[in-house]
Amino acid sequence: MDSKRAWLVWGIGVFAYLTAITHRTSFGVAGLVATERFDATASALSAFTVIQLVVYAALQIPVGVLVDRFGPRIMIATGAALMAVGQLQLAAAESVPAGVTGRIFVGAGDAMTFIAVIRLIPLWFPARRVPVLTQLTGQLGQFGQLISLAPFAWVLHTAGWSQAFVGLAGLGVLACVLSAALVRNAPAGTTPPVRHPGMKETAANLTTAWRQPGTRLGMWSHFATQFSGTVFVLTWGYPFLVSGQGLDTGTASVLLSLFVVVGIVCGPFLGSWVGRHPLRRSTMVLAVSLSIAAAWLAVILHSGPSPVWLLVVLILVLAIGGPASMIGFDFARTFNPSHRIGTATGIVNVGGFAAALVTMYIVGLLLDLLNNIGFSQDGLYSLDAFRVAFSFQFLVLGIGIVAVVATRRKVRRTMAERGEIVPPLRSVLADNRRRRLQFKAEERDRRRPRKD
Repeated sequence: MDSKRAWLVWGIGVFAYLTAITHRTSFGVAGLVATERFDATASALSAFTVIQLVVYAALQIPVGVLVDRFGPRIMIATGAALMAVGQLQLAAAESVPAGVTGRIFVGAGDAMTFIAVIRLIPLWFPARRVPVLTQLTGQLGQFGQLISLAPFAWVLHTAGWSQAFVGLAGLGVLACVLSAALVRNAPAGTTPPVRHPGMKETAANLTTAWRQPGTRLGMWSHFATQFSGTVFVLTWGYPFLVSGQGLDTGTASVLLSLFVVVGIVCGPFLGSWVGRHPLRRSTMVLAVSLSIAAAWLAVILHSGPSPVWLLVVLILVLAIGGPASMIGFDFARTFNPSHRIGTATGIVNVGGFAAALVTMYIVGLLLDLLNNIGFSQDGLYSLDAFRVAFSFQFLVLGIGIVAVVATRRKVRRTMAERGEIVPPLRSVLADNRRRRLQFKAEERDRRRPRKD
């Protein structure tokens, strides 16, 4: 373990996940071009990403079972192949149904990748490296968004639709070939633990994981923090910045790239904070959720197009939501036994993506309705229409925040029954302040010169 071969296997796995993120986010910068190519309405445009996410979310738990049965190598290679097929289909598509079919393949392949790559790590590396490499896998994979924002967007606007998506298909083929040729499920001479749970056992684990309040707290935490940034990056951010706010395509791409960079930089700091304050994880979730609501409120209420600095603030806050959503997986890990963590993780992952797909579709539907009634003279993607449509997010954020608070109470009652009392935050802050003052007083006394 921890050999050069291990690092090669992990590196190829990371490349496959980076490729999956590129495929997932590519449609976000192609939205305006897709509107013209397919003569699509806003709700039809949102269907591309909504259906993709429905497939992704629906396959989370089944994919976990398949990884246990067949191993990560086959799943990673198969996922890359499916995404390549989907992009080829999208490259040739000339109608909305044909394009959506391509995104279904992309969603299915994307769903297979991250779980399988994460499963490789404990099989190839010692336990002490697993947490760091798991975090690095997620962070490095996000560079795939930069590929979709820069080179893919450039090819799309210079060479055209078909050439851009054929290029993405080629990236998927490369990931498939590398995974099939070089990835192995475990080092030579070792036998990875494989379980073949039946349908009855799988259903029982799913039910038990759902009944655990900590799992539901993780799901609602993921729900509240992840969806707004996902909606912005995958579908509506680019049209909002270009058509709504009047930014040029280069500036919009830079702002969306900033989303990726901030998420990568903030991830380790947020993870470190959670490690030091495990009893305050839900407090951080609530703080990030309320910050997202405040940032959107400032942008929506601003008269006219928002200044660039305010849009930067919005991007920064939305970007923090990504790392904050990982707290949901930490709840799944700490409140479930090891044999049920995969199932609990699948439940948590459904939360944010379910909120995202509902929001994407409703925003598109509202844009269409406002356009049909002549709400704005500036067309389908006017700033006023975006203001109304994006306001739907406050309802989703409110549901998430209320659910986090309610579920947290159940979790803390369960902990109290085991003798684990979570002190009120104000008491903790007061104790910390007293300790700091006491420490400063002791330091002054120690440094004070003594009289003989």
